[in-house]
This record gives sequence, structure tokens and C-alpha cells, in this order.
Amino acid sequence: MKKNKILWVDDEIELLRSHIIFLNEKGYEVSTVTNGEDAISEVKNNQFDLIFLDEMMAGKGGLETLAGIKEINQNIPVVMVTKSEEESLMHDAIGSKITDYLIKPVLPSQILLVCKKILEQKKISGEYVAKDYLQDFNAISRQLLLDPDYGDWIEIYTKLTNWAMELDEHPEIGLRQTLLEQIKECNQEFSKYVEKNYKKWIDNAGSEDVPVLSNQIFEKYVAPNLSNASGPVFFFVIDCLRLDQWLVMEKHLAELFNIQKDYYYSILPTATPYSRNALFAGLFPSEIEKNYPDLWTTMNDDENSMNKYEKDLLQNLLLRKRISLKNELKYVKIIDPEVGRSFEQNVLSHKQTHLMAVVVNFLDMIAHGRSDSAILKEIAPDEAAYRSLTNSWFQHSSLFGTFRAIASIPRAKIILTTDHGSIRTLRGAKVLGDRDASTNLRFKFGRNLKVDDKHAIFVKNPLDYKLPKRGVTVSYIISKEDFYFVYPTDYHKYLSYYKDSFQHGGISMEEMILPVVALESKI
Repeated sequence: MKKNKILWVDDEIELLRSHIIFLNEKGYEVSTVTNGEDAISEVKNNQFDLIFLDEMMAGKGGLETLAGIKEINQNIPVVMVTKSEEESLMHDAIGSKITDYLIKPVLPSQILLVCKKILEQKKISGEYVAKDYLQDFNAISRQLLLDPDYGDWIEIYTKLTNWAMELDEHPEIGLRQTLLEQIKECNQEFSKYVEKNYKKWIDNAGSEDVPVLSNQIFEKYVAPNLSNASGPVFFFVIDCLRLDQWLVMEKHLAELFNIQKDYYYSILPTATPYSRNALFAGLFPSEIEKNYPDLWTTMNDDENSMNKYEKDLLQNLLLRKRISLKNELKYVKIIDPEVGRSFEQNVLSHKQTHLMAVVVNFLDMIAHGRSDSAILKEIAPDEAAYRSLTNSWFQHSSLFGTFRAIASIPRAKIILTTDHGSIRTLRGAKVLGDRDASTNLRFKFGRNLKVDDKHAIFVKNPLDYKLPKRGVTVSYIISKEDFYFVYPTDYHKYLSYYKDSFQHGGISMEEMILPVVALESKI
């Protein structure tokens, strides 16, 4: 095994001989020099994994030597060792991008700890991550045998999501495929659980023994904040946001807001026309059709036209619940970068707005666009890369800028959620139906629909699932796990085209178990 090479720079190096012997005994290869010039020469001619650098030396001082080292190799970790405890020196050293800082006299154990932290942290933490994950793997497997309820499924899914993100940091331990297989197994059991319990949920919505569903989000999470608001309330719905994507975003928002997180279940199908309309209306889709037929019947079947009336539905919800706003309800839908930048620039003008609803469509556009873009598939070939893409987008997005601006408003609150998530579809399911059947890949409605019941739920009477009754003979099918629907015509062409794409509309933990988050300005 290759030894890590350390360079120790100190003009009193003989006084540190016992430390050097100690490190050699621990398996490190230590070279020494007594001045800055020799240190820079050594770095030019040799590869080192770590440098210990004395701050107080004759000739080139520590900070000057550090600058010379960084010109040669700015990635090499440097630990400053000094007798001085002056805060200004610490600032100078940290500003010069040192990796760590030690005050003399140093103990051998301190030096060893720094070496392990810098040179072996990933290996050591990887070993513990592997051990901890395998313990959780067994715990989750046992949990599946105990007939988990909706709360248990939230716990299982959040554990799996956190492990997915943890393993992103440790690809070297080789457990990602094991995790993916476990997620697949969990989705198989989750689909059975939902198929068995979903009708009970929608028939008893609001009861303690069923989960919070899409149509309850406003009343449970937004309305209470309106009644006691002393600042503006922003209701953000980020279309197609998975839990792992939210956790990526949360890391950037933790310094700006006090954050409280909860979870709810999307209604079926987990698609924008159903789940998002239910979210804004506070009603199931069949109830929207019944109570507001003029809105529903004027909608076409494409997702854009099916969500033209979100503000109207929300306004009607406020009227039904007798919620009076101090001023007019504001609503904006961010469908392209220009609208997003405009909203970011003007959001501070809404300091006095009682309620502003904001729909952000960008992540849904990435999910759909990835199916048609070879570049996006190359950038985000799997879930880990999809999270990374989300992180890159969010850090540089107008949405993050908007959140930063809202964080500067005293007593501002954000309730943030999504209408559904998405799943990476890997298995095709052959479906038969009339030519007028809908084109969605994870759910369909139409006449004479046929599909293997191992791959989908068949909904003969839409009203049983509180879905719009689109005709006497129209039924729905909703896909399970990671299946996507493919017609027999050009079957292999479309099977290949849509395989490994991110879709929504069906039954999976990723699509149904969703975060709902309260962010409160720290000001």
C-alpha cells in the first residue's frame, strides 16, 4: 500500500524529531526542511500529500512560503503550525486557504489526528458509512415484514433518501447498486400498500389514521399562517420536486431561514392536472369537476391548459373557508428564466402582500426535457447526477435569489411544497387502448384500456378514486413501481426511447411522499 508523503517545514525541526519518528511508525513517509526556500524547491520537485508549515521562520516566513506553495500546487493541504495565538494571524492564514491551524507546542496525538482527518477521512468515514448502511439495510428489510403504515413508509423513504445522498459522497464503497435494489423492493411493497389502502384514504380524508393528502395542504399548512401573519406569506409550489432534490436545496437555505419540515402524500395520478389542481382547490379532482364545471370542462388534456385556473381555484378555496386577506391575492407562475428574474427583482415590493402563491415549473421542465435531450441525459444519467444537476441549477437560479430576498423581509414566511415527484422509469409495460386514450406514460384514461395488473392499478369507475368521469366507458390505469406504458405499435422503438427517463403520474415513494416545508425569515 502506497504511503502518504508529508513535508514538515520548521526551522527548529530537530525539536520535533520524536513527532516525525511517531508519524513514520504510523505508516507515513515524512520529509523535513528548515526554511521556506527549500520547502518551495521540494514542492516543485516532489509530490506531497500534506505539508506542516511553521509560521515563524527566518528568511521566508510561513505565509510567504504558503503563497509560493499554492502557486505551484493550490490543491495540496497545508497545516499552519505556530506559537502565535493572535486572531489577526489566524485570519490571514485562513484567508490564504490553509487546511488547518495548530498552536505550538503540539502533541503527537494532535498531529496524528490532523493526518487522519485530512489524508484518511474519506476512507475511514466510508468504512463507517458502509457499516451503518448495512445495519439500516437490515432494519428496513425487517420493517417491510411488519406491515408498515403510512407513517412508517415516510420513515422508510426518508431513510433511503438520506442514504442515497450519503452514498453520493462515498462512491468508492460500492453500495449504490445495493441501495437501488432495496429501493426497488420497497417500491414494490409500497405499490401494494397504496393499492390496498388508497380508497380508504380518500374516503376518510382528514381522519387521524390516514395521511395528509394534496387537497388538505392549504388548510393544514398555509391557512394557519395567514391568520396570525405579521409579515407576508409566500406559498411556493415547485412542480415535480422530489424529496432528495429538496434536501439539496435545503442545505443552501438553512443559513437564511428557520426550517420546519413535514410530509404528505400526493393523490393519484401523481400528475399536475390532478395533484396540483387538488392542492390549489382544496378538493379532489371529481369535486372540482362537480363544483366548478365551467373551469374543468374548458380544460384540454395537456398539462399547461389543465392548470390555467390555479388562481381561480385558490380564490374559491379562500371564499369557501371564509379566509379574508388584508389585500388582494397575488399569484405568479414562473415558466421561464425571464419571468423568474423579473420576480426576483420585484419580490421586495410584496412586503405588504398578505398571500402570494408562486408556481415554479423549472424542475418539471428538466424532467421532461431529459427524455428528449441527449445532452441532459449525459449530464444526469442517474439519480445521483440528477441531484447534482438540481444543486447546480438552484445555486445559480433566480429562485435562490428570490429566497435570499424574502429572507431579508422581517417576519416573512414561506410555505414550500410540490404537487408530485418523479421516478426514473426502467421497465416498460405493454398497454392496449383506443386511439383516443391519453398519451401519458405513467397513467392513462380512455376506453378499452388493458394492461397487466402486476404493472398497474385498473380504475374502472373513476369516481371510486375521486377522478373526473370523462364518459360512461372511460377508465383509468395508473402504473406501479418504475413501469411506464408503451403501446404495441412501434413497441421496441418507444420502449427504448422512454427507458431511463424521469416520469410522474404513477405510484412510487418518489412520486407520492412529498415534503411540505415552513421557512421563516430569521430577521
